[in-house]
Amino acid sequence: MSRPVQFNTKVKVVDMPEGYSGEGFYATSFDKAIGLARANSIWPLPFATSCCGIEFMATMAATYDLARFGAERLGFTPRQCDLLMVMGTISKKMAPVLRQVYVQMAEPRWVMAVGACASSGGIFDTYSVLQGIDQVIPVDVYVPGCPPRPEAILDGFMQIQNLVHNESLRRRHSDKYKELMNSYGIQ
Repeated sequence: MSRPVQFNTKVKVVDMPEGYSGEGFYATSFDKAIGLARANSIWPLPFATSCCGIEFMATMAATYDLARFGAERLGFTPRQCDLLMVMGTISKKMAPVLRQVYVQMAEPRWVMAVGACASSGGIFDTYSVLQGIDQVIPVDVYVPGCPPRPEAILDGFMQIQNLVHNESLRRRHSDKYKELMNSYGIQ
């Protein structure tokens, strides 16, 4: 009697990093192995303030399912997350809070600005709205749209994965990175 279980034949297997293989062994650089592990186990921290947060909820739901990219666990504490996803309008009163959340995150950390409001202030060109979160924290990936479709959020997430996978372990200790943090007043 055959089993009624159907096997998924469309599973995408991650390619091995560059290296040398032989019978019974595989050798690669430590950077590439760590990059592969980090890129496929990102823990996002959603910082949603308006309609882009609703689109993010759709991205996490079953139709788009961000979990299939290794982001199964959403964290709501900055000390356990490594990707800050800022979605929506950030007022100037909220900017110090956003900065504090960023500073509380452990290194390495990445930031994704989702939507027009987080990227550039959007349609709210007023005295009270921050015209882009890159005025208070460094941003790695910008996702355009008002609000962006879940496909755009997934594309931004895959850009973050590519950035994480190819980042050197020593980049965060370089003089250029320290200079970038100092330009934001972050030690």
